[in-house]
Amino acid sequence: MQLGLEAISKAVGSEQWLYEMSLHPQASAVTVLLGATQSGKTTLMRIMAGLDGPSTGKVTVDGVDVTGQSVRKRNVAMVYQQFINYPSLTVAQNIGSPLKLRGEKNIEAQVRALADKLHIAPFLQRLPAELSGGQQQRVALARALAKRAPLMLLDEPLVNLDYKLREELREELGQFFSSGEATVIYATTEPGEALLLGGYTAVLDKGELLQYGPTAEVFHLPKSVRVARAFSDPPMNFFQAFPVPGGVQLPRSVLLPLALPSGANAQNKDLTVGLRASALRLQFREGDLSVHGKVLLAEISGSDTFVHVGSDIGDLVAQVAGVHHFEIGANATLHFAPSAAYVFDIDGELLLAPTQARSD
Repeated sequence: MQLGLEAISKAVGSEQWLYEMSLHPQASAVTVLLGATQSGKTTLMRIMAGLDGPSTGKVTVDGVDVTGQSVRKRNVAMVYQQFINYPSLTVAQNIGSPLKLRGEKNIEAQVRALADKLHIAPFLQRLPAELSGGQQQRVALARALAKRAPLMLLDEPLVNLDYKLREELREELGQFFSSGEATVIYATTEPGEALLLGGYTAVLDKGELLQYGPTAEVFHLPKSVRVARAFSDPPMNFFQAFPVPGGVQLPRSVLLPLALPSGANAQNKDLTVGLRASALRLQFREGDLSVHGKVLLAEISGSDTFVHVGSDIGDLVAQVAGVHHFEIGANATLHFAPSAAYVFDIDGELLLAPTQARSD
């Protein structure tokens, strides 16, 4: 199924919820809508589903204009943040309900197969209220998958689950969707979720579509500071800089020996340099630049440690593999390769990406 959004926008009263945008999600693939709360993800999904209409523009399916068509007339499956199941039906009946509506045969076998894939087979005869939150959300996902709709919309479906359950379901969903035929639209605020699901990513910010493309490409080659900021967790480190002979100068006269594109020096007196937290290291490597400072905060996230350092060039966040313990106020030295830096022009547009990103 080829979904198309042609120059759509959405205004509610005097507020502009979506600015004019066009988007054609890749058919039979996962497209992640990535953005902070109130970036426009849910509004966009409601327009895709037919729950709301755009203020301008049109929605097409396989080239046919369906803008005025209600959600009841569209073959769409939806999963929300909340655990929406039929409370009086068993798990098996919930999953089988779309199959029963279609008059399918062998419903029990199909329900069992879906339940096995989502690890809820032991609970088929229970009511939703007897399940944990994670199990209830798996039931909602199974029912949506049973519908076999060509368009599947998932609006932050894992946000209300605990960390461990989110990690489990992310991996399962990524594998499940990669082998499916549906066009899947998945909204999230978490960059890590977008990377894990793969496919394609559309970055939204304050109602604007900033960039769309293969997920790895958008992550490694963000077209602007706004995209880089939205697609970084922990946040990318940004510094004001300016071009000098031989490269780009950061605060405290730290020189990055980078070759900017031809003509960039004359056009950009003010630059922004970005460093991902994962580019900062505790161990020195040949060719690295080093910055010195003091530990402001250290927090463990999964199998990584996020170290906040007040440094010579400003406050930094480093993502260090493994669990480490730091004393607040202790001296810290961080190292990074100059080639790991992003450089953005005076308007915040990408001028130079890390060497590895350009070669990917």
